[in-house]
Amino acid sequence: MKVLAAMSGGVDSAVAAARAVEAGHEVTGVHLALSKNPQSFRSGARGCCSKEDAHDARRAADVLGIPFYVWDLSDRFAEDVVDDFVAEYAAGRTPNPCLRCNEKIKFAAVLDRGVALGFDAVCTGHYARLVRTDAGVAMHRSTDPDKDQSYVLAVLNQDQLARSYFPLGGSLKSQVRAEAERRGLSVADKPDSHDICFIADGDTAGFLDRHLGARPGDIVDTSGALVGQHNGSHQFTIGQRRGLRLGVPADDGKPRYVLDISPVTNTVTVGPHEALLVSRISGIRPSWTQQPLTGDWSGQVQVRAHGSSLAADVRIRPDELQVTLAEPTAGIAPGQAVVLYDGDRVVGSATIAAARP
Repeated sequence: MKVLAAMSGGVDSAVAAARAVEAGHEVTGVHLALSKNPQSFRSGARGCCSKEDAHDARRAADVLGIPFYVWDLSDRFAEDVVDDFVAEYAAGRTPNPCLRCNEKIKFAAVLDRGVALGFDAVCTGHYARLVRTDAGVAMHRSTDPDKDQSYVLAVLNQDQLARSYFPLGGSLKSQVRAEAERRGLSVADKPDSHDICFIADGDTAGFLDRHLGARPGDIVDTSGALVGQHNGSHQFTIGQRRGLRLGVPADDGKPRYVLDISPVTNTVTVGPHEALLVSRISGIRPSWTQQPLTGDWSGQVQVRAHGSSLAADVRIRPDELQVTLAEPTAGIAPGQAVVLYDGDRVVGSATIAAARP
């Protein structure tokens, strides 16, 4: 099988490529240049796509003895991921850029180009398991629960999964690092990337300020009383507690949290933690990893990348999901994904449009 190995310059993608070579596939490495002005070096565990990362990916390919190329997808990444990220915050939602990158870049732009060039599959270092049967390809959670990335891959459809290859899904991260060292890969001890890759300094609020500008507005409590001021509603997300800088303390002295963001009125509403609890979620633009579901369904859902599974009943319509949680949960933000699981198998995904008590 001809395999295109996406190599980020990190340990996971390097070991994934190595395992593809060892499995006997004809492997070509490709590094995705996603930044128009890449930094020379990474800032520890922050950021990605620096010149250092490209050099690390090339060195890993040299050790493995495979061809290596750099593909410039910076324009596509800026449009489909960065611009989408900014627009979502401007609309009062909290997007997941990793999910969007998987959907639009790694398993759309890269996969499409790879297939056009004659490759059979794209190999990545994602932690998820693919089970292939006569009925198709099912995606399951990774063996390593701390590294499981099935949530951000849940937007992939059956055609994309059929051409995907995740060699690390059955391994623990500690095993992957040990294997990298045995193979002589210099990235064996390289820190994992965290936070948002295109915001290398980790200052999301500052990044959004530069793109959206200051727009002062009011912070109010649930009664509508003014309790503070802000410089832009895009600086907040549902469930946020820190950085509110409220001028009026709560009557009970307890912390307050962001409950609602209204870009139309440029108002942020805050209140007690119990007001964050919701049990009903509306999801739009549903996608399915295998056959689309219809009618009513019961199973587990996950509402944030590193969240726990929640028991739920789901009413499925062609263009939306209505999710009822068995137990209320807090901090569900519109713009994130609600992912459906049958045990550890990924069933489908939708974008959270609203959450209600």
